[in-house]
Amino acid sequence: MKNNQLSQHQLSNHKLSHLVIIDMQERLASVMPGDTLQSVVKNCGILLQAAALLEIPALYTEQYPKGLGKTLPDLMPRLGAKPRVEKIAFSSCDEPTFCRQLTSDRPQVVLAGMEAHICILQTAFALQAMGRIVFVAEDAVLSRNAAHKTNALDRLRQAGIVVSNTESIVFEWLGVAEGEAFKQISHLIR
Repeated sequence: MKNNQLSQHQLSNHKLSHLVIIDMQERLASVMPGDTLQSVVKNCGILLQAAALLEIPALYTEQYPKGLGKTLPDLMPRLGAKPRVEKIAFSSCDEPTFCRQLTSDRPQVVLAGMEAHICILQTAFALQAMGRIVFVAEDAVLSRNAAHKTNALDRLRQAGIVVSNTESIVFEWLGVAEGEAFKQISHLIR
Protein backbone atom coordinates (compact mmCIF):
# COMPACT_ATOMS: atom_id res chain seq x y z
CA MET A 1 0.00 0.00 0.00
CA LYS A 2 1.40 3.38 -0.99
CA ASN A 3 1.68 6.14 1.62
CA ASN A 4 -0.96 8.21 -0.13
CA GLN A 5 -3.39 5.27 -0.25
CA LEU A 6 -3.37 4.51 3.44
CA SER A 7 -5.99 2.70 5.40
CA GLN A 8 -8.40 4.79 7.45
CA HIS A 9 -7.04 2.85 10.43
CA GLN A 10 -3.61 4.47 10.17
CA LEU A 11 -2.31 5.72 13.53
CA SER A 12 -0.17 8.77 14.06
CA ASN A 13 3.22 7.98 15.58
CA HIS A 14 5.31 10.51 17.50
CA LYS A 15 8.55 9.16 16.01
CA LEU A 16 7.22 9.62 12.48
CA SER A 17 5.25 12.88 12.81
CA HIS A 18 5.59 16.57 12.09
CA LEU A 19 3.04 19.06 13.42
CA VAL A 20 2.06 22.04 11.28
CA ILE A 21 -0.09 24.92 12.54
CA ILE A 22 -1.44 26.83 9.55
CA ASP A 23 -2.33 30.53 9.49
CA MET A 24 -3.68 31.06 13.01
CA GLN A 25 -3.46 34.82 12.50
CA GLU A 26 -5.08 37.81 14.19
CA ARG A 27 -7.03 39.39 11.34
CA LEU A 28 -8.16 36.05 9.96
CA ALA A 29 -9.25 34.99 13.46
CA SER A 30 -11.34 38.15 13.82
CA VAL A 31 -13.81 36.89 11.19
CA MET A 32 -14.16 33.39 12.65
CA PRO A 33 -17.03 32.22 14.86
CA GLY A 34 -15.85 33.16 18.38
CA ASP A 35 -16.79 29.99 20.31
CA THR A 36 -15.33 27.74 17.62
CA LEU A 37 -12.17 29.84 17.43
CA GLN A 38 -11.56 29.49 21.18
CA SER A 39 -11.86 25.71 20.92
CA VAL A 40 -9.52 25.55 17.93
CA VAL A 41 -6.92 27.75 19.67
CA LYS A 42 -7.12 25.49 22.74
CA ASN A 43 -6.69 22.33 20.64
CA CYS A 44 -3.79 23.82 18.65
CA GLY A 45 -2.19 24.59 22.02
CA ILE A 46 -2.69 21.01 23.20
CA LEU A 47 -1.13 19.65 20.01
CA LEU A 48 1.83 22.02 20.37
CA GLN A 49 2.40 21.11 24.02
CA ALA A 50 2.15 17.38 23.32
CA ALA A 51 4.55 17.76 20.37
CA ALA A 52 7.04 19.57 22.60
CA LEU A 53 6.81 16.89 25.31
CA LEU A 54 7.33 14.11 22.76
CA GLU A 55 10.01 15.94 20.74
CA ILE A 56 7.90 16.12 17.59
CA PRO A 57 9.11 18.81 15.19
CA ALA A 58 6.55 21.57 14.75
CA LEU A 59 6.35 24.63 12.56
CA TYR A 60 3.78 27.25 11.72
CA THR A 61 2.79 29.32 8.72
CA GLU A 62 1.54 32.84 8.28
CA GLN A 63 -0.43 33.72 5.16
CA TYR A 64 0.48 37.22 3.95
CA PRO A 65 1.15 38.60 7.46
CA LYS A 66 1.15 42.23 6.19
CA GLY A 67 -2.55 41.82 5.50
CA LEU A 68 -3.67 39.11 7.92
CA GLY A 69 -1.47 40.00 10.87
CA LYS A 70 0.74 37.92 13.10
CA THR A 71 -0.02 34.56 14.71
CA LEU A 72 -2.43 34.80 17.64
CA PRO A 73 -0.68 35.90 20.85
CA ASP A 74 -2.30 32.98 22.76
CA LEU A 75 -0.29 30.52 20.64
CA MET A 76 3.04 32.36 20.55
CA PRO A 77 4.34 31.10 23.92
CA ARG A 78 3.84 27.52 22.69
CA LEU A 79 5.45 28.24 19.33
CA GLY A 80 8.54 29.87 20.81
CA ALA A 81 11.49 29.34 18.51
CA LYS A 82 9.68 26.94 16.18
CA PRO A 83 10.21 27.72 12.51
CA ARG A 84 7.79 30.27 11.00
CA VAL A 85 7.06 30.09 7.29
CA GLU A 86 5.67 33.20 5.64
CA LYS A 87 3.69 32.47 2.50
CA ILE A 88 1.35 33.91 -0.07
CA ALA A 89 0.34 30.61 -1.72
CA PHE A 90 -2.61 28.81 -0.18
CA SER A 91 -0.77 25.49 -0.16
CA SER A 92 2.13 25.64 2.26
CA CYS A 93 3.95 23.20 -0.03
CA ASP A 94 4.26 25.92 -2.67
CA GLU A 95 6.67 27.72 -0.32
CA PRO A 96 10.15 26.10 -0.60
CA THR A 97 11.01 27.09 2.98
CA PHE A 98 8.10 24.97 4.21
CA CYS A 99 9.20 21.87 2.32
CA ARG A 100 12.76 22.22 3.60
CA GLN A 101 11.44 22.02 7.19
CA LEU A 102 9.95 18.55 6.61
CA THR A 103 12.44 15.73 7.08
CA SER A 104 12.23 12.52 5.10
CA ASP A 105 12.48 10.35 8.23
CA ARG A 106 9.11 11.70 9.45
CA PRO A 107 6.56 10.87 6.73
CA GLN A 108 3.48 11.79 8.79
CA VAL A 109 2.21 15.38 8.91
CA VAL A 110 -0.49 16.50 11.34
CA LEU A 111 -2.27 19.68 10.24
CA ALA A 112 -4.22 22.19 12.34
CA GLY A 113 -5.26 25.80 11.80
CA MET A 114 -7.34 27.72 9.31
CA GLU A 115 -9.06 27.86 6.97
CA ALA A 116 -10.06 24.23 6.52
CA HIS A 117 -11.44 24.64 3.00
CA ILE A 118 -8.52 26.67 1.66
CA CYS A 119 -5.03 26.43 3.14
CA ILE A 120 -5.56 23.22 5.16
CA LEU A 121 -7.21 21.47 2.19
CA GLN A 122 -4.64 22.56 -0.40
CA THR A 123 -1.69 21.81 1.88
CA ALA A 124 -3.09 18.37 2.73
CA PHE A 125 -3.57 17.44 -0.92
CA ALA A 126 -0.08 18.69 -1.84
CA LEU A 127 1.53 16.77 1.05
CA GLN A 128 -0.35 13.64 0.02
CA ALA A 129 0.86 14.07 -3.58
CA MET A 130 4.41 14.24 -2.18
CA GLY A 131 3.88 10.80 -0.57
CA ARG A 132 3.25 12.05 2.98
CA ILE A 133 0.69 10.49 5.31
CA VAL A 134 -1.54 13.38 6.27
CA PHE A 135 -3.68 13.76 9.39
CA VAL A 136 -6.07 16.65 9.96
CA ALA A 137 -7.24 17.35 13.50
CA GLU A 138 -10.93 18.06 12.88
CA ASP A 139 -11.39 19.91 16.17
CA ALA A 140 -8.27 22.03 15.57
CA VAL A 141 -9.29 23.45 12.17
CA LEU A 142 -12.00 25.91 11.21
CA SER A 143 -13.45 28.03 8.45
CA ARG A 144 -15.56 31.17 8.53
CA ASN A 145 -18.48 29.12 7.29
CA ALA A 146 -19.17 25.79 9.02
CA ALA A 147 -20.49 24.30 5.75
CA HIS A 148 -17.14 25.03 4.08
CA LYS A 149 -15.30 23.18 6.87
CA THR A 150 -17.68 20.21 6.55
CA ASN A 151 -17.17 20.11 2.80
CA ALA A 152 -13.39 20.27 3.18
CA LEU A 153 -13.33 17.43 5.72
CA ASP A 154 -15.53 15.32 3.45
CA ARG A 155 -13.19 15.92 0.52
CA LEU A 156 -10.14 15.08 2.64
CA ARG A 157 -11.69 11.81 3.83
CA GLN A 158 -12.65 10.86 0.28
CA ALA A 159 -9.04 11.43 -0.79
CA GLY A 160 -7.73 9.06 1.91
CA ILE A 161 -6.44 11.71 4.29
CA VAL A 162 -6.98 10.78 7.93
CA VAL A 163 -9.41 13.14 9.63
CA SER A 164 -9.01 12.64 13.36
CA ASN A 165 -9.21 14.77 16.50
CA THR A 166 -6.77 16.31 18.95
CA GLU A 167 -7.27 13.77 21.71
CA SER A 168 -6.92 10.75 19.42
CA ILE A 169 -3.76 12.16 17.86
CA VAL A 170 -2.00 12.95 21.13
CA PHE A 171 -2.88 9.58 22.66
CA GLU A 172 -1.71 7.81 19.49
CA TRP A 173 1.53 9.77 19.81
CA LEU A 174 1.83 8.57 23.41
CA GLY A 175 1.02 4.93 22.67
CA VAL A 176 1.06 3.91 26.37
CA ALA A 177 -0.53 5.15 29.59
CA GLU A 178 2.67 5.66 31.54
CA GLY A 179 5.49 8.10 32.12
CA GLU A 180 5.78 11.82 32.68
CA ALA A 181 4.62 12.76 29.17
CA PHE A 182 1.43 10.73 29.69
CA LYS A 183 0.74 12.50 33.00
CA GLN A 184 1.27 15.95 31.51
CA ILE A 185 -0.73 15.28 28.35
CA SER A 186 -3.58 13.71 30.34
CA HIS A 187 -3.71 16.91 32.39
CA LEU A 188 -3.91 19.02 29.20
CA ILE A 189 -6.91 17.07 27.91
CA ARG A 190 -9.00 17.47 31.08
